[in-house]
Amino acid sequence: MNIYCGSLHFKMKEEELKELFEEYGEVTTAKIIFDKYSGKSKGFGFVEMPNDAEAKKAIQELNGAEVQGRNIIVNESIERQERKREFRGGHDRRGGDRPDRNNR
Repeated sequence: MNIYCGSLHFKMKEEELKELFEEYGEVTTAKIIFDKYSGKSKGFGFVEMPNDAEAKKAIQELNGAEVQGRNIIVNESIERQERKREFRGGHDRRGGDRPDRNNR
């Protein structure tokens, strides 16, 4: 099961996140998300646990728990839908010098 972990302390390391969840069972991965420009933590991450029962217990017990001075948010991660990037057409809403604009 993939688990979302939010409101993490910005100095938390991935190893610390992994150790926190290992108290409830096997952890496959623990990943903290970092800003690609600044390199700083975004304050959230994901933990993957292969055993659903252990993962649910970790979610139940860690959601709202104080970790490194912050009450963390822990819940089952929802798969992110791929965004479609398509042009839908339409007219230019920015205005500008369009020939038909003066005829209104």
